[in-house]
Amino acid sequence: MAGPEALKPADLCWRCDAAGFAFETTAELADLEELPGQDRAVEAIRLGLGLRRPGYNLFLLGPHGVGKHALIDAHLRATAERHRGAPDWCYVHDFVEGHRPRALRLPAGRGARLRSDMARLVESLRAALPTAFESDDYRTRRQMIEDEFRERQETALRTVQEAARSRGIALIRTPVGFAFAPVRDGQVVAPDAFQAMPAAERVKIEADMAELHERLQTAMEAMPKWLRDSREKLRDLNRETTLFSVGTLIKDLKAAYADLAEVGAYLDAVQEDVVDNAEAFLRPPDGPAPDGPPALAARGLFTRYVVNLLVGHGADDAAPVVYEEHPTYDNLLGRAEYRAEMGALVTDFTLIKPGALHRANGGYLVLDARKLLTEPFAYDGLKRALKAGEVRIESLAQRISLISTVSLEPEPIPLDVKVVLIGERLLYYLLAELDPEFQDLVKVAADFEERIPRDAATEPAYAQLVASIARRHGLKAFDRGAVARIAEFGAREAGDAERLSIHLSGLADVMAEADHLAGLADAAAVGHDHVAAAIDSKTRRHDRLRQRMQEEIERGTILIATSGATVGQINGLSVITLGGTSFGRPSRITARVRLGRGEVVDIEREVKLGGPLHSKGVLILAGYLGGRFGADEPLSLGATLVFEQSYGGVDGDSASSAELYALLSALAEAPIKQSFAVTGSVNQHGDVQAIGGVNEKIEGFFDLCAARGLDGEHGVLIPASNVKHLMLHRRVVEAVEQGMFRIVPVATIDQGIALLTGVPAGAVAAEGRFPADTINGRVQARLRAFALRRREYGEAARPQGEP
Repeated sequence: MAGPEALKPADLCWRCDAAGFAFETTAELADLEELPGQDRAVEAIRLGLGLRRPGYNLFLLGPHGVGKHALIDAHLRATAERHRGAPDWCYVHDFVEGHRPRALRLPAGRGARLRSDMARLVESLRAALPTAFESDDYRTRRQMIEDEFRERQETALRTVQEAARSRGIALIRTPVGFAFAPVRDGQVVAPDAFQAMPAAERVKIEADMAELHERLQTAMEAMPKWLRDSREKLRDLNRETTLFSVGTLIKDLKAAYADLAEVGAYLDAVQEDVVDNAEAFLRPPDGPAPDGPPALAARGLFTRYVVNLLVGHGADDAAPVVYEEHPTYDNLLGRAEYRAEMGALVTDFTLIKPGALHRANGGYLVLDARKLLTEPFAYDGLKRALKAGEVRIESLAQRISLISTVSLEPEPIPLDVKVVLIGERLLYYLLAELDPEFQDLVKVAADFEERIPRDAATEPAYAQLVASIARRHGLKAFDRGAVARIAEFGAREAGDAERLSIHLSGLADVMAEADHLAGLADAAAVGHDHVAAAIDSKTRRHDRLRQRMQEEIERGTILIATSGATVGQINGLSVITLGGTSFGRPSRITARVRLGRGEVVDIEREVKLGGPLHSKGVLILAGYLGGRFGADEPLSLGATLVFEQSYGGVDGDSASSAELYALLSALAEAPIKQSFAVTGSVNQHGDVQAIGGVNEKIEGFFDLCAARGLDGEHGVLIPASNVKHLMLHRRVVEAVEQGMFRIVPVATIDQGIALLTGVPAGAVAAEGRFPADTINGRVQARLRAFALRRREYGEAARPQGEP
């Protein structure tokens, strides 16, 4: 049976035909309306933005740089234009419970108007009230109240004084109060003279003074009540005067907000509070502050009439679209700030600051999922707000019960927001798996593609994508040759000749560098050579580690043979990915066999350097050996497999076919050509399966062979199913064109071992036997020899007489 043929140069790389583009430069092309290949994501975005029901928030999942932000931004802006009228929100003082500010909802644009109206009201009251209290009418009525009190007081004293005079007793004012004393001939009787009076006269005078004292006491006891009555009348007069001045101003203000019942109730409360605290408006601006809560007293009573406009919008503004770049707990849910006054931290409702949820209320909030999850309590706070349907401002210290001091407790604000989370697929799947509430709150997943099929429809769209990126970043126009080279770069980035990468940030970076090179050359447009040079420059910048490893192989520090043939030794291929760049690295894989109990020992696993996928691959090849050669009798071999000079972890099953080839070579004692390298995984039936990084692996071995000198014998065996993924560098394609390098696709282990050893693999014949002059026949014979020797050892070790 003829073996597989080496691939032709045309099979190794897709070349974009620039002549197929119907334009000279991208300046002739229109921008893309939608990113190509994102139909599924666009459908999900439209559903999530259009369905205004609780829980229908979005998660945009996909790798960084595929245009998630650009796509959602375009849809959000368009949707926001159709949904206008997000409300304004204000916080105002609660005149009953000062530590619980009230939240007022107003139509868009009217929050700022209310704030201005209240500021003007306070200024008007500070001018109007002093004028009202200085009017002649007020002074006259106040004087009448004061005169009435004095008249009642004087009448009571005069009555007692006249009664005393009629009895020859005088009412005397002393520094400590009033006193009674007998009078003779218009003169107060001295104490000695009073004692010299007849006893009967003294008794009568003392009785009269006692009676007068009782009458005076009764009058004096009535005076506080008269004073209270007077003050009540004065207070009523002040309220009437204040209400007359305030009522007109607030009546006009209430008329402007007649359609807003909550504002009307607030203005009623303001009116009542102004009436109760009219004296504050009569105090000079630099006078002492009134008694009250420390924060308000420090700033003056007028602070309580301020309107804190938390969120304001224009009357014609589109629905808000808020991107919160730093989603901390406070930045999401808002906070009450503090200021230092007289050595203490104080706050009031005017220091309440909005969070992103407040600013996005009535619209859309976009968050980076990774940033959200790395901020303490931010994700929990967001979930709590979405579940409750309201935003409650609460300091983080209170939230985790670090402090118990009295602070503000602002009234929560009803929440109507569409949240869009953007992150990697892993974050979405982890949240869906570990958080039982996640999928109730984020019901729509928009999964973004990284690559699109390459066909006659997508190639023109790809050219439009290049034109859109160039315009967005202010780059020169790209000619058709440059677009063709970018398309080839996109296929290489996709790792598939039948696909194109739509990793926008990667494309934009290469285009920006190509634009820079075109500018240095004073080119009118970016050409093919500028793009090629930019790609090569990018590769060179990240090439130090690959080059150093290549040098160590060339110097013989790392042992890799590229000529001759060796039993049980093969060149495997792996990929190293560091800092966003990947390159291939050849590795020597060796196998040793001996008599044993059917065990294939993976040395990498035994020393805990092998990952689970690599261990799985070794177990699979052991299964292949058992199924093919151990059907009639148990395997009696012991084998060891190892990646030589491997000092780090090894994972993945892409070397399992190479390990199997080495094991078969060791068993058949058939040398493997070292001019070949091998990649591919294997299943238990001996089929060679596709692997990743095929381009980097081929180029890694090619570069080593080219450095040592190509002789036409070098090549790489790859899985036949990986042929469609080939997008090799031009240097490899040119070497294949010149017959100096070969890339051979294999579908089975039998095909591969025949190519590597030059000996036919051999097909099973009658009674499960393989021809003796084939690899499989030689392996079968070796394993039977092991089995026979093991039985001989067993019989020799068995005591005589035992069966």
